[in-house]
Order: sequence, then C-alpha cells, then structure tokens
Amino acid sequence: MDHVNRRQLLKASSVATAIGMLAQETAAEDATSGVTLTDSTVRMVGDGLGLTPRQTAAVLERLATGQAITPDWYSVGGAVDHLERQFAQELGKDQAIFMPTGTLANHLAVRALAAGHGRAIVQAESHLYNDAGDCVQRLSGIPLVPLGVGRRDFTLTQVQRVMDQTATRRVAAPVSVISIETPVRRRYGETFDAGELKNVTAYARDRGIGLHLDGARLHIQAAYENRPVADYAALFDTVYISLYKSFNTPSGAILAGPKSLLDGMVDTRRMFGSGLPAAWPLAVIASHYAEGFIDRFGQAVAVSEAFFAELSRRGAFEVERIPHGTNIARLQVEADDLPAFRRRLMAEGIVLPPPRGTSFWVTVNETWSRRAARDLVDRFEAAAGA
Repeated sequence: MDHVNRRQLLKASSVATAIGMLAQETAAEDATSGVTLTDSTVRMVGDGLGLTPRQTAAVLERLATGQAITPDWYSVGGAVDHLERQFAQELGKDQAIFMPTGTLANHLAVRALAAGHGRAIVQAESHLYNDAGDCVQRLSGIPLVPLGVGRRDFTLTQVQRVMDQTATRRVAAPVSVISIETPVRRRYGETFDAGELKNVTAYARDRGIGLHLDGARLHIQAAYENRPVADYAALFDTVYISLYKSFNTPSGAILAGPKSLLDGMVDTRRMFGSGLPAAWPLAVIASHYAEGFIDRFGQAVAVSEAFFAELSRRGAFEVERIPHGTNIARLQVEADDLPAFRRRLMAEGIVLPPPRGTSFWVTVNETWSRRAARDLVDRFEAAAGA
C-alpha cells in the first residue's frame, strides 16, 4: 500500500459545545482545499478538526478569556504542567513530559529505556524506523532491528528468533528495547494484533526488556475499541501521544512513563534543543480538546459507520474497509469527473481529499458528528448524479 498522510455517544448539545467553540466564529478558508470552513463543515481528511490559523487563534483567545492561564517557563510549569498531569493520569503513568514533536518523544523514550546499550526491535513499517531520519541510530547509537516487513505487526516467534541470534553472536549485541506502534500510519491505520501484543510484551517483561508504545493515534484506536487508553499503556513502560493529530494543536507531543525514567528528561530535552521558551499555547489547546475526546470521537464513529453502511447500498458507491483498521476507508465512486464531484461536495460543506484513481481515501474525525449520516449520504448521491 502507498504511504498516506493521514463509541460511546454524548448528547448532541454537549458534543457541539466541546468540539469546536467555533459556533460564533467567522468562516475561514482551508488552505489545503480552498473551501470555506465553518462549524458545520465535515472534513473527511485528517485526524483532527483541521483548524485554520484564524480558528486556532480564536479558540486560544476564547480559552484565555474563560480561564486563568499560567504560562510555562521553557516548557516547565504552568499550563504545561497541567497538561502533563492530565495525560499522566489518563494513561495511568507516574509522570508525563511535554515534547515539541513525536519524533523526539519516540527517540528519547527508546534512548532512556536502552540506558546506553543494546539494540531496539521496531516494526519495519513504523514511523520511528522510516520517518525519523535515523535519529535513534545516529544521535544515540542504538541500532534498530526491523521486523514485520509489509505487516501491521510482528510476532513473538520473530522476536524469539532475534533473541536466539543474539545469544549465539560472537560479539554480544543484546536487545534492550522493543518499540511498538499502533495504529500504524503506513498501514492505513491498522492496529497491532492484540494477541501478539500481549505475548510480545509479556515476553519482554520476563526478560527485563524495555517497552515503548508509539501511540500517536492511540486515542482513535481506543474510541473504536471502546477501551480506556490506560489499558494499552499498561503493557508498556513508556507511551507517546501526539497532540496535533487529534487534539488540534499546531504541534506537540506527550511522553508518559515511570518517574524514575522521566525525572531527568527535562535536561535531555534541552540538550536536543527542544526546551521551548513558551509552550503554554500548545498545552492549553491540547488540554481542552483531550478532555472527553474518546466519547466525542465515539459519536463521529457512529455517524461514519451508519454513513458507510447506507452509502454501500447506493449503486454509485463502494466502501472498502481496512482489515484491522480504524478511521481510514477507501471510497470508490462511479462518476465521470471525480474532481467535479469533489467540488460539488465542497460547495455543500463536505471536504474530501483529492481523488486517487477512481477512489477517495477518507478519514474519520470529530467533524463527522456535525451532520447526520443520512444527510451526508443524500448529498453524496446528489453530487454523483449531478
């Protein structure tokens, strides 16, 4: 597959209040699609609300007006401390630390768990192995061992094979860390097999191997599986959560884990040039949208499931779900001019990604709960038949 960029229900009134604070905001243009965005726009692209700079500034202004915000000092204290405590509690970890990027969060987690020696097992399709500029290898001297080429996961048998090879080497090269990503971005949001996840993590625990979870989109998986994120995090020593993918910040990440591991990481973060002088705007926005996220996203999932089911019964459409997937689906449309079909939907306040061949790869996010499933289906059918 090509690389792609990317249940519980609440009452409609509470959802509308929580997911935008934009009802009274002026419209803004989405730079990626050219469509005018409002609080009723449904964006079938991306994991978040897709706030424009103008909307982001408006949300921050509204939050600053409604509460007393304490600034941080070089990413320590104030609103950043509040965010860290919020995520540590939700993830069931002793401590959490703000990071400006997920790349750094993953890197510093593996670095700390390795404690200066050994190799790290990773997924061959993971972000850490493919998209981080070899930072772990080049900056921390930790070799990565990729497993599961072309798969969403790897197996305990594969891990044991690596361990056996390590034991018979003339020069010792032990595995000190196993890093797992779920859902997997390069696999269209597929999730790591639950059975293998338990087997691999239990095996690692028995042997004192550090465990890190790249949970950039973990909250999305939790919403689909109706489980607390702490259930997943409990299997690992450390866990990274993206703040910009689902929680609508311009950037940012959280790394959570044991106090003994994270206590001195403020200095390590600074060493890598990432002690931002002022991170409070990111922390305030992330903290706001993280509150109640899984319940709100659950409503969007419910709308999308009803939409996919009904649309599949209409002759001009075919929906292909990703096996073991989460919020990404392939939508095939019988229409002579897909760009024109997309433009007609944009005029109705529905944003699709650009077509790829005869298909659109659509992504479920919170904006799906702004419309009823039947309304979305009717508009799709009208746009296809125009």
